Amino acid sequence: MLLDTIQVLLISLGVVAGASSQRVTGLGFALVSAPLLVLVVGPYDGVLLANLLSLMVSLAVLVTTWRQIDLALALPLAVPAVLVVPAGAYAARHLPEPVLMTLIGGMTVGALAVVILGGRIRFPPGRAGAATAGACSGLLNSSAGVGGPPLVVYAVSTGWPHAQFVATTQLCFALTNAASVLTKGLPRLPPVELGAAIVSLAVGVVVGQLAASRIDAALARRVVVWLAFAGASVTLVKGVQHW
Repeated sequence: MLLDTIQVLLISLGVVAGASSQRVTGLGFALVSAPLLVLVVGPYDGVLLANLLSLMVSLAVLVTTWRQIDLALALPLAVPAVLVVPAGAYAARHLPEPVLMTLIGGMTVGALAVVILGGRIRFPPGRAGAATAGACSGLLNSSAGVGGPPLVVYAVSTGWPHAQFVATTQLCFALTNAASVLTKGLPRLPPVELGAAIVSLAVGVVVGQLAASRIDAALARRVVVWLAFAGASVTLVKGVQHW
């Protein structure tokens, strides 16, 4: 009983932190939440839950940011992302649990390292760069639950204005996560855990909405990256230990 309560609390904490950071920075839900969800409920259902909740939080953020969406840029990013989702879903479904957990942790750490080095690593300009960033995002999203880092690098590469970045990435995340959920199905979790996650999501979005105008977005993004790096590192170590 105590373990179940702790598990629900950990899920709730991760979801609140992720949802609030998503509203402030344009990303962060999956980066912060996915490694913790993978640790708590397992790699496959953890990624599934991250996909489902990421879809919900993206739609919630879009309610207040949709006017800033750049559709001309959203489509070249989102279409390749959706097209590669089945490949990532296949890998997530068929790999043994320790291998999948190790890959999730490793891919997340690697993706975050790319974000940290974002000033030195760049996507080419134009549609080719957008398609490459979108495909990388979709593959990471469906296999590891974290599709944000390639879009951050693309934003740095192109000097993407922050308000447009926040709004446009929400549309991309919504489409990609919807494709992931349709491809893989819903997570197999007890109703209490799923309900706690959804309630925590709503709380996190409200907190993020209130904080969005009071917190420096660049500072918040750095905090999100390092929190996610810590969680992904723990996931990687745990996966390796179970080989």
